[in-house]
Amino acid sequence: MHNTFSTRLGFILVSAGCAIGLGNVWRFPFITGRYGGASFVLIYLLFLIILGLPIMLTEFAVGRGSQHSPARAFDTLEPKGTKWHLYKYISIAGNILLMMYYTTIAGWMLYYLYKTAAGGFAGLDAGGIGKAFGAMLADPVTMCGYMVLVVLIGSGVCYLGVNRGVERITKAMMICLLLLMIVLAINSCLLPNAGEGLSYYLLPDFERMTEYSLNEVIFAAMGQAFFTLSIGQGSLAIFGSYIGKEKSLTGEAIWIIVLDTFVAIMSGFIIFPACSSFGVSPDSGPNLIFVTLPNIFNAMPGGQFWGALFFLFMAFAALSTVIAVFENIFASLSELIGSPRNTVIPRAMLLIAVLSLPCLLGFNVLKDITPLGPGTGILDLEDFIISNNVLPLGSLVFLFFCTSRYGWGWKSFFNEVNTGSGLKLPRWVRFYMTYILPLIVLYIFVNGYYAIFSK
Repeated sequence: MHNTFSTRLGFILVSAGCAIGLGNVWRFPFITGRYGGASFVLIYLLFLIILGLPIMLTEFAVGRGSQHSPARAFDTLEPKGTKWHLYKYISIAGNILLMMYYTTIAGWMLYYLYKTAAGGFAGLDAGGIGKAFGAMLADPVTMCGYMVLVVLIGSGVCYLGVNRGVERITKAMMICLLLLMIVLAINSCLLPNAGEGLSYYLLPDFERMTEYSLNEVIFAAMGQAFFTLSIGQGSLAIFGSYIGKEKSLTGEAIWIIVLDTFVAIMSGFIIFPACSSFGVSPDSGPNLIFVTLPNIFNAMPGGQFWGALFFLFMAFAALSTVIAVFENIFASLSELIGSPRNTVIPRAMLLIAVLSLPCLLGFNVLKDITPLGPGTGILDLEDFIISNNVLPLGSLVFLFFCTSRYGWGWKSFFNEVNTGSGLKLPRWVRFYMTYILPLIVLYIFVNGYYAIFSK
């Protein structure tokens, strides 16, 4: 593979863009407040380092060591006669499946950006905004139009190439995203009675933490740390293949984790002060983004402006993930079938758009399909397959491949991670990554199933 990033900053921001997604905004602040504020954040940060960092390093090392996408990475590095390369089909399928519902949700962001900037929610209360959200979900034509727009944007950026498209445009989007977050957070913190929300968010409250079982708190922190980085399906491996060997991988991975955490924590600075200022309870999930916050912006001085900025930030967060995963899909398919990427992209783009239809139709035409029980839809099933299966089981594949003598092996992995200047991975981590970390991932896998099917 001859594609490379032109700058180290490009690699860090594009990889961070892949990791930073909508879960940073609509889930992290809520569970932080629920499980004790700053005391929960400390547990979350611990798991980011001991869980997220090592698995992220395995993806980057496999990518850089092979100089290939997941479609050819395992073929290049595996011992002769082994079957590690079969994972490429799960990796490619997993990334496509992720985009089968993420493109729909990203389309919601573009729709709300337009509606908010155009004053479409002006004068509506929470009930009115809730009806507007419901009307959008019930309209397959509108949702399909915005989904197709997302697919066209993501594919168009990738069509321009790794440097002129993916790196340059994602870098600009990520810088704008970070600046927008800071501006929005400052505005929220200056609202009347914002201090109450900040106290709820930031001050450690062990009493709130003890309201839940220790297992629930630990699993919440562990799960958020694991899923926020989108590790396990090879999404990050492609970017490892695009960087040189001047810098060791540990320091680069830590920068990505820092940016991902910054976005998650800053989301709380936007949401909690605004909610407390207007006496609204912060929800988790789509209701927070599409009903609660627009209602707050309506009541806020200059709310149309601040609301448009917020959904611009959300659109950047969604599109940075779409572009990064699209690049992985297109590069992998190009290597898999041996065709130039610009020949693959138009066909793959059409495939992704068609495969995205069941998700958006699941809110209207196919709403009677409830694959995981009452109240669930096709999106829930697709997310369950990715979050509860592909990510944890894929992480185990990367871990075993990089630590087992039957795979690439610890020595090769360790040398690749530590090649270049910068922070080094210590040797003692071998025991932890070989024997303890797989058990933690298995715990997440089993608990994920328990949480779904014990209801």
